[in-house]
Amino acid sequence: MFPIRDLNPTRTVPVVTVVLVALNLLVFFAWQPSAFWSPVGEASAAPEFLYHYAAVACEIISRRPLTAAEITGGLCLGTPVPLGAAEVFPDKQPLTSVVVSMFLHGGIAHILGNMWFLWLFGNNVEEAFGHVRYLGMYLVGGVIATLAFVAAQPGSTVPVVGASGAIAAVLGAYFVLYPGKLVLAVAFVSVIPVPAVIFLGLWFVGQFLIAVPGVAWESHVAGFVAGASLALVFRGPLLARVHRLQRGRAWADEA
Repeated sequence: MFPIRDLNPTRTVPVVTVVLVALNLLVFFAWQPSAFWSPVGEASAAPEFLYHYAAVACEIISRRPLTAAEITGGLCLGTPVPLGAAEVFPDKQPLTSVVVSMFLHGGIAHILGNMWFLWLFGNNVEEAFGHVRYLGMYLVGGVIATLAFVAAQPGSTVPVVGASGAIAAVLGAYFVLYPGKLVLAVAFVSVIPVPAVIFLGLWFVGQFLIAVPGVAWESHVAGFVAGASLALVFRGPLLARVHRLQRGRAWADEA
């Protein structure tokens, strides 16, 4: 199933969600090499760019950039730089790359899919959390998602990119806050209304069934759980905020 929209109107402008979508698109089209989004360009630029800027589990574990031997051999030594070896990108900060990776994407389909889910579900979650708390939840969820992949695959030398983990946190929060709201989704050749608890529940379960190489399903699961947990802890105050906004809008409409 692919979501078209949700039947859950908001009363506030999702400023942070708009900025996040714009920032991700700007990074993809203005900073990442054209090899990611156009058939024209040096194909070798894509992996070189990712190794320079994206998070790599081995680098985070060893707290140093990879050497050429580790990249070409796909083997994580996880130790100080061997004698005579050189780090390919010695200026890279492995811990900083955890955040940078959240704004990088592997291709057109990757970023468009991520941004659609963020736009579709982020506005309601932002309304519940408020702008600042929502941004914090998004970033914390993304960091937890990446570190979960590192914990699951500590020897990986493959760059991890995408906002998927952070967006999974948004989905987890929506799952807790708006389980009964309907999501219009394309299923086979029909558009059907599906309760969010079912749509997002199937999405979550589906992550364990992913067998596509290169998909960091561990990040998706961890991000979803992080967002759901935060929403569950603060569910009362968050829903009270939404109800206040609803009442305020109703009074304004009557005036």
